Amino acid sequence: MRYVPDRTGRFVERPHYEGAELDRIFERLVTEFLKAHRGNIAFPITTDDLTVLIERDTEDLDAYADLSAYGSDVEGVTEFVPKRKPRVRIAQDLSSGENRENRYRTTLTHEYGHVHLHGYLFAMGTTAGLFGAPGKADVIACKRDTMITAKQTDWMEWQAGYACGAILMPASRVKAAVDDYRKGADIYGPVPTATEHGRAMIERLVENFQVSRDAARVRLSVLGVLGAAPAAGLLFR
Repeated sequence: MRYVPDRTGRFVERPHYEGAELDRIFERLVTEFLKAHRGNIAFPITTDDLTVLIERDTEDLDAYADLSAYGSDVEGVTEFVPKRKPRVRIAQDLSSGENRENRYRTTLTHEYGHVHLHGYLFAMGTTAGLFGAPGKADVIACKRDTMITAKQTDWMEWQAGYACGAILMPASRVKAAVDDYRKGADIYGPVPTATEHGRAMIERLVENFQVSRDAARVRLSVLGVLGAAPAAGLLFR
């Protein structure tokens, strides 16, 4: 990780991570957590375990929050409170709605990405003055459309979205899930998403990690398994 000027104006400088760095950070974090909490490392990580992880590192997790004040498309909020641990709030319709558990899991891990990667920035008081007066909470409101596909220019959302994929689908586990398929199909480079092979590998991640097809597709794309042309170098670094 290195620091670069923050062109969004939120901070004077902000952390810059390569994807491979975030993979290492969150795979180590989630495997150490599971080993300590469960005594074994197994995926998919359960939704209950995700809540325990978040509750460990926050002051409060409200899974039944009314976030309508932030807009109809906001599904998660992380509040950074001076001299206290962050607070996380998740929209009530995700935690209580039928057939929405995958989106709920995505939102939980996205907000945890903010907690783990960005909490110290607010704690140091290095904001550029745009997030509120001293003593008041700094709030990040996360919209459903940027949970897993934010542009890198929106660096906080991009980093939290990458953390979401790295927690639910650690890179080494993704590799293990698709390697035998790739070998059996004689695949040595990326394949387009809208092909039989692309769809088959997406389904493997859906089944192995309890994620949505969109989340699986994005994860396979950022790891170089899905793509339009052969990737340079190794797929998993």
